[in-house]
Amino acid sequence: MSKFWSPIVSELKPYVPGEQPRIANLVKLNTNESPYGPSEKALEAIRAAASEDMRLYPDPVAQGLRQAIAERYGVSANEVFVGNGSDEVLAHTFAALLKHDPPLLFPDISYSFYPTYAGLFGIEAVEVPLNDAFRIDIADYRRPAGAIILPNPNAPTGIGMPLAEIERLVAEHPEQPVVIDEAYVDFGGESAVALVPKYENLLVVQTFSKSRALAGLRVGFAIGQRPLVDALERVKDSFNSYPLGRAAQAGAIAAIRDEVWFDETRGKIIATRAELIRELEERGFEVLPSQANFVFARHPDHAGRTLAAKLRERAVIVRHFAKPRIEDFLRITIGTDAECARLIAALDEIL
Repeated sequence: MSKFWSPIVSELKPYVPGEQPRIANLVKLNTNESPYGPSEKALEAIRAAASEDMRLYPDPVAQGLRQAIAERYGVSANEVFVGNGSDEVLAHTFAALLKHDPPLLFPDISYSFYPTYAGLFGIEAVEVPLNDAFRIDIADYRRPAGAIILPNPNAPTGIGMPLAEIERLVAEHPEQPVVIDEAYVDFGGESAVALVPKYENLLVVQTFSKSRALAGLRVGFAIGQRPLVDALERVKDSFNSYPLGRAAQAGAIAAIRDEVWFDETRGKIIATRAELIRELEERGFEVLPSQANFVFARHPDHAGRTLAAKLRERAVIVRHFAKPRIEDFLRITIGTDAECARLIAALDEIL
């Protein structure tokens, strides 16, 4: 506390990111980073951009990157917004589109940045409980709302919603903006980008951090009809007109165009996920159905906090959430086959 703080500061509950520990011989399965390095074409583009004249500001509208994203998803460049990671894109979205007199709705078990942003921007929010199977039921969103935001697949559960359900949700709320946060969609989910031309109230947010293995570069984007993107740009240009540096723009352009690398690494992660689920279930774990690059699992005989601590003693880090209903679950990032084998070996020692 300080007498110099603005009043809002003392009321904030900041988001707590996953730990980035420094432990020897670590198997790091706690922050859903890719186990594989980025596309070599992306790395080459980053190196080339870094060797250019960095005294100049980058393109403030990132036109080349927006065009590359537009070509990849079959939309126009003016329907694409880019930002410094999808978290910044989400922050601008909360400010530009989600603050209305009726409350914002989002799941009670979901990305924990949502309530943080709601508090930061003074947005009244209602957390809608997942059902008993830890799924989002769109019937529960048939209530007064100023806006809706959902992750698909959800995090930390990993469970995805079919595109038909997403469309039903968007269609049932034509007067409210509906934001679908697709950070993990490339690992088995159905993207709602195809619905954007049909629905003026739909915004889809994605990231280069997961399936493109560029978490360290910080690039995210949103796709929506022009009036929604215009709102995001107005907020961005009132906050930071140059969010993406030259290297970030160059690397992201190369990454999104390298479809061969994308398909190969995504396929490896999906295959490893299936094998890890099998291994966990053989050892008595309940594993929720995952369409993400992680699994959400619990063991009936072991508390989640205890398992996480014992794994850490063996230099294996997973994510534990000390929250009601999910305190016994562990969120386990899909690593390489060798990293997942280390996890299983550690679990065999513990169990």
